[in-house]
Amino acid sequence: MLPSLFLSHGSPMVALTRDPAHDFLAGLGAALGRPRAILVASAHWETAVPMVNAVARNRTIHDFGGFPRALYELRYEAPGDPVLAEQVADLLGSAGLQAGIDRARGLDHGAWVPLLLAYPQADVPVLQISVQSHLGPAHHFEVGRALAPLRAQGVLVIGSGSFTHDLSRFRGQEADAPEAPDVAAFSAWMEAALLAGRRCELLTYRHKAPFAAAQHPTEEHLLPLFVAMGAAGAESRAERLHASVSYGMLRMDAYAFS
Repeated sequence: MLPSLFLSHGSPMVALTRDPAHDFLAGLGAALGRPRAILVASAHWETAVPMVNAVARNRTIHDFGGFPRALYELRYEAPGDPVLAEQVADLLGSAGLQAGIDRARGLDHGAWVPLLLAYPQADVPVLQISVQSHLGPAHHFEVGRALAPLRAQGVLVIGSGSFTHDLSRFRGQEADAPEAPDVAAFSAWMEAALLAGRRCELLTYRHKAPFAAAQHPTEEHLLPLFVAMGAAGAESRAERLHASVSYGMLRMDAYAFS
């Protein structure tokens, strides 16, 4: 059975720029094998209740500005799976979670940037599910638990966000800037809690982890982590697949849950 994953997708430029995170994502598909389908909980789709997209073929959403033209020319038009989308909505409903279906939305860069590297042929069906940034980690853990049966059907569940994400510190930083001490302290606490399976502490990370609010002024980029945790089950443990930092403040860590 495939693990569920948390991936830090970073700047959209990771699709074009060779760095440790790019190289990790480029080798991920070969390491995992080909899933039947992929379901991505992306930090870049925020809605009031969980929504899943149901389209025949995904359009590529370039939901960013100020980048080189080459980035906007990239396309990732993977097929969708409307039947699987209905199943996702049913699983959420059976778990007591209100859910809806969006029959127009494509893939934002939280989904297509890592998948462009991991599965460049764009021939695996891809669906997206939204996050609810006002509902916090415990809600997203329950969303993941509702989706857990999909893993037995060969569906790869991915939470795509960022291990740290204070973009107010981004401007003026060099890509290879040294890691800031508060970024390192938060990441070390999160890593220890994940590897030890301290679920209760993780669900209340904002009150327990050092510098938590500074690393995530808003929570949408960490919430996909809890979807991935939940999809692996209440007793799941984490394995760190990758760790690197960009611009001194953007951690690109990735974890598998099984």
